Amino acid sequence: MSKQIGLSALVASMVLISSLNGADDINTMFSEGKVSGQARMFYIDREYQGSAGTRTHRGSTAIGGYIKYETAELEGFNLGAAFYTTNKLDSRNTIDQTLLGQDNDNYTILGEAYLQYKHANTSFKGGRQKLSTPMLGDDDARMIPNLFEAYVLTNKDIANTTLTLGHVTKFAQGTFGRVYSATPTATNANKLLSAISGYSYVDSLNQTGEFKNVGDYAFGNSTDGITMASITYTGIQNLKLTLWDYYAHDIMNIVYGEADISWSCLITDAIKPYAGVQVIKEDSVGDEVGGDINSRYAAAKLGFKVENFDLSFAYSKTGDNDSSEAAAGGVANAIISPWGGTPAYTQGMVTRHAFMAGTAASKVTASYNFKDTGANLITSAYYAEFDMDKNSGYGLERTASEAGFDAIYNLQEIKNLQLRLRGNFPRGYAANSSGTTGWNEYRFIVNYNF
Repeated sequence: MSKQIGLSALVASMVLISSLNGADDINTMFSEGKVSGQARMFYIDREYQGSAGTRTHRGSTAIGGYIKYETAELEGFNLGAAFYTTNKLDSRNTIDQTLLGQDNDNYTILGEAYLQYKHANTSFKGGRQKLSTPMLGDDDARMIPNLFEAYVLTNKDIANTTLTLGHVTKFAQGTFGRVYSATPTATNANKLLSAISGYSYVDSLNQTGEFKNVGDYAFGNSTDGITMASITYTGIQNLKLTLWDYYAHDIMNIVYGEADISWSCLITDAIKPYAGVQVIKEDSVGDEVGGDINSRYAAAKLGFKVENFDLSFAYSKTGDNDSSEAAAGGVANAIISPWGGTPAYTQGMVTRHAFMAGTAASKVTASYNFKDTGANLITSAYYAEFDMDKNSGYGLERTASEAGFDAIYNLQEIKNLQLRLRGNFPRGYAANSSGTTGWNEYRFIVNYNF
């Protein structure tokens, strides 16, 4: 049914443009269209440590990606559609559920189906599409990303300024969200972990493969969607200012602000320092279907670049819960982000505890680009710590940590082929009276873009 709705929207759009411009122009519009896409193979292996019980090891291999067709522009209009798919290649007893759909099955989805219009400095895009904003994001960490049904207007008439106004009605969870295993019968702690990590508070395990009302997806209650607006200003040299407001009807209002600045080093031009700050404020609104939310988060980062080397430090703090708020599930002062938005400076590859209430987090990251050696290779490594408060709502008071690395290699011999190796090693990720849980995880990804 969801595919039929998307295809019907495309047909209706084509009929409208045809009536305005004529059948001959429509033929050219489609004949000059372009096909693009990505083939992806993903291997993941995770070995648990600590109190994970008998489920000590899991892994999977899947193949999939997406194929997209976009027409040429006609009087500023164009259409686009993309199918996304994931398919398992092995049949282990301990399947890693983050590569697949409900019940660990293969699935295919019409993830994009949109009408786009451009005129001068204004553009509009309506329908199924990818979004990449601070608190609504595709979170493309596994096989299929998060996708949205949205209507977005962008304008750049004011010098050095980008204005955005949009409304989001539906959300299609990608495969990664299944890692948090939030279900209607899960503990409040597991639901909270899912909600602060970018996914549903009520069920992140069984909602892949379909577009759902954003309120129904996040908290089990249909709402009137999310109205968003933003302004980005770059008119001051080496300074970028960004402000977003997301009004999730009958759930919460989210304000996100970020400032990034770089400057010249007084000692030597070889060192290029930079810094950033980000703040998030959330307040429940309307019927408060997500509960009483009154949360705040602040973070800062400082770094420098020396030729191809980059080193940065970041620190963040989230507002505290009291004991009654922790007993109620820990939502009140946590940063709830159920639609893929995970912009924290201090988040790990998997450990996203920086948004838990009362958490002080820190992270150091180093990266190096080997391009001057003739190798198209970028590497990075990081270490993050999360000082968890006793009233966070997620386990015991403790310090969780995560170390990890990422290596991306683009083959010169085969154009558009990328090899990627990633690893993450959380400790104290979860904790209860029987101990803590961590793991060693490795991912190998092959992407071929066409």
